Amino acid sequence: MGLYGTAAAVLAGVENRQGSLKGLVYSSNFQNVKQLYALVCETQRYSSVLDAVIASAGLLRAEKKLRPHLAKVLVYELLLGKGFRGGGGRWKAMLSRHQARLKAELARLKVHRGVSQNEDLLQEGSRSGPASQVPRYARVNTLKTCPEDAIDYFKRQGFSYQGQASSLEDLRPLKGQQFLLDPLLPELLVFPTGTHLHEHPLYRAGHLILQDKASCLPAMLLAPPPGSHVIDACAAPGNKTSHMAALMKNQGKIFAFDLDAKRLAAMATLLARAGVSCCELAEKDFLAVLPSDQRYSQVQYILLDPSCSGSGMLSRQLEEHGAGTPSKARLSALAGFQQRALCHALSFPSLKRLVYSTCSLCQEENEDVVCEALQQSSGAFRLAPVLPFWPHRGLHTFPGAEHCLRASPETTLTGGFFIAVFERAEVQSSAPQTETLVPEGTSGPAPRRKKRRRKAAAAADGTCTPPHM
Repeated sequence: MGLYGTAAAVLAGVENRQGSLKGLVYSSNFQNVKQLYALVCETQRYSSVLDAVIASAGLLRAEKKLRPHLAKVLVYELLLGKGFRGGGGRWKAMLSRHQARLKAELARLKVHRGVSQNEDLLQEGSRSGPASQVPRYARVNTLKTCPEDAIDYFKRQGFSYQGQASSLEDLRPLKGQQFLLDPLLPELLVFPTGTHLHEHPLYRAGHLILQDKASCLPAMLLAPPPGSHVIDACAAPGNKTSHMAALMKNQGKIFAFDLDAKRLAAMATLLARAGVSCCELAEKDFLAVLPSDQRYSQVQYILLDPSCSGSGMLSRQLEEHGAGTPSKARLSALAGFQQRALCHALSFPSLKRLVYSTCSLCQEENEDVVCEALQQSSGAFRLAPVLPFWPHRGLHTFPGAEHCLRASPETTLTGGFFIAVFERAEVQSSAPQTETLVPEGTSGPAPRRKKRRRKAAAAADGTCTPPHM
């Protein structure tokens, strides 16, 4: 099946709740996974606009053999993409007969909504909630370039650089060709929502990684220095792995494990394009990795981003309108695996620092898992108090839970995310101090706040009472 037929099948599968968008893309057996994923994401993003244009043009009435999902993919490629690059000769011929009418209906829709650019039409046509207003984030891959050079490249292309943001509020009014440097991550560029960068030369060359801001936090907070040994326990698709390699300047070793052969193959391609040379990939269950193995005797940092419900993923929030929380049975199974993986990770003898993260909104996969792991560690590990001015904290289900971080479209202009940073109790943190991680221009804490943070940290050092289920 060609690109367009496969993309239509993925869209139909998402609509029929046969799986997540990403899962269906990876299981499609289509050779160019990134091309397929980009096309499906962008088609889904413009879904309501495409539906309106197709209906107004009477396309499905005129072409009885054209199915709705395929029509949506083809019309996206014709009107909003870059033409029919994925073959589809007979479909191209069919759509060309209706091209003038489709373009006229798109222009009429813009006039009706009072906008002039496709991106503005997207913002007007996809207001399904806060998830649709999250900016487009692009991390500069410092293994290949630097933020200053990337900024200059975009400026030469006609983009308008607005400088480094001082707060989240600076990100909300971005529009058109404007872009900013993130207030927290010095290598993260921020563009208006809907900005299409999958075909941009910097992305295709591995100089840019399209990665949500919340997804950048785990590697930043783990902060493995150059020369360190790191385990990425559930590594695919590899964005966080490439971020760690950049922080380590390709010096040291990253042991990356994943059980899914297809995702691991795609990850190998991503890492090669990003210039990562310090990573050793293994198709292996992390739970089967022995902490006593001498190969991992120097591992002091572990990133654990295990399989989860994905309830915080932006693509899921946008593609599954009104989708409820996962079933109790599924949450229980996921939390059980997450708990085993976290306790296993904490058993590595040289471990100093671990970041546990999920793209889930569910307490069962987040605070509950962290609380149980702290209890089982018997005081050997504690939660590190990171990013004190991050606006969205962990749920108050146990003492010290406020050291955990949560993210959401409403509060942080990111996807839904959860992060907990564990550090060995007797080891001083080797990561940057929390004060250096505060966005520039943010006021400092009140005099009494440091004392409260010390008391909270002390509470987190001990065991916690499991929350009521």
